[in-house]
Amino acid sequence: MAQKFSKAFWVANSVELLERLAYYAVFIVITLYLSNVWGFSDIEAGIISGSFSAMLYLLPTFAGAIADKIGFRSSIILAFLLLTLGYGGLGLLPTMLEGAGLVTYDMQTTFYGLDTSPLRWSIVPVLVLIVIGGSFIKAVISGTVARETTSETRAAGYSIFYMMVNIGAFTGKTVVDPLRKSMGDLGLVYLNFFSAAMTLLALIAVFFFYKSTHIEGKGKSFREILVGMWKVMTNARLIILILIISGFWMIQSQMYATMPKYVIRMIGEDASPGWYANVNPLVVFLLVNFITSFMKKRTALTSMTIGMLIIPLSALVMAGGTLIGSENIWGLHPVAFMMIIGIAMQAVAECFISPRFLEYFSLQSPKGEEGLYLGFSHLHSFFSYLFAFGLSGFLLEKYVPDPKGFDTVEAYAKATENAHYIWFVFVAIGLISAVALLLYGYITRRIDKKKASI
Repeated sequence: MAQKFSKAFWVANSVELLERLAYYAVFIVITLYLSNVWGFSDIEAGIISGSFSAMLYLLPTFAGAIADKIGFRSSIILAFLLLTLGYGGLGLLPTMLEGAGLVTYDMQTTFYGLDTSPLRWSIVPVLVLIVIGGSFIKAVISGTVARETTSETRAAGYSIFYMMVNIGAFTGKTVVDPLRKSMGDLGLVYLNFFSAAMTLLALIAVFFFYKSTHIEGKGKSFREILVGMWKVMTNARLIILILIISGFWMIQSQMYATMPKYVIRMIGEDASPGWYANVNPLVVFLLVNFITSFMKKRTALTSMTIGMLIIPLSALVMAGGTLIGSENIWGLHPVAFMMIIGIAMQAVAECFISPRFLEYFSLQSPKGEEGLYLGFSHLHSFFSYLFAFGLSGFLLEKYVPDPKGFDTVEAYAKATENAHYIWFVFVAIGLISAVALLLYGYITRRIDKKKASI
């Protein structure tokens, strides 16, 4: 296997693992970090992290055009430089503000002062660095896999690429809980230094070892990108499908938007959101090939519909954590147990939806323009992250508010007695999306049948 691929291919995939490790270590607790360290409310933290995530899915198309102009090697070096500065900044800024006497922390666990200071918005330009750096990585690493493989080795090449992504995602999330539990909120700060170290290591690897003989530009110009976006946005069938599938991703993204705060506030500091979230890549890794093969004789729309019917059930299961009593289940708090089951169900739904969505999307594209259209196939992530995190902030503030604002355990228990309502909202979103996809399938089949008979 190793002899089939170039040195640039293996370097690119290795640094992709490090980048995903760094990203998921920070992203799984981004809302906790924004609230506990920087003093943002649940709503503010949701809007900031949602905008951050959404732009990571919109900008790579444009970053790819720049990468083709300046070269992949220069682009990857720029990307990891920006990521290192960004992650380092997330760790350094609160430390520097504390050193200047503008912020204090008690017993190295809880920060005070930023919630009332305009200086807390200084985090935004730091996050912008990460967004820009990350957008180049998304464009260039996958582009490198394409350039460094042939038609015979491309499938195996992308298989290795996705394996690296999942290993990085799984490993990154495992780092979070030990740091947070041992150091409290200060651990959320130091976590960023860990991510900065990973991207710095990747930067060094690229600088010394990444060299490709495939340097010709193969991407689109900005004009072509804008033309492509206009074509997609004026294709009613594709836009409706994107919006429907966004319903799935709005629920799946709650693994990052709602789940970490929810489980810690409902279970306590012993909760392990990083480990709960790891159920997702593990289940996808184990089942995606089997489910895709099992459904290969069914249409893409049928497969996606099955996934969309599973997703509201997953949110319903998550709601059950506060409704089934307080007795541990197999040594786990009931909220944790039901959360793990719900996340596993979401992963199964993802196996039915994600691979076939790309297939269906490409089939709806005009002949000869599949590549142009697929460049925008992840617009559903842009829409869903933009709205899902903001909605999460409102729901958390209403049903599972920050316990620091309550004087007694009894008062907080009263405030969170309807915590499960959060998941009922996502049950409703999932049901609406599932019904919408059923109607979409029925209507499009009738339209296609009518066209075929003319």
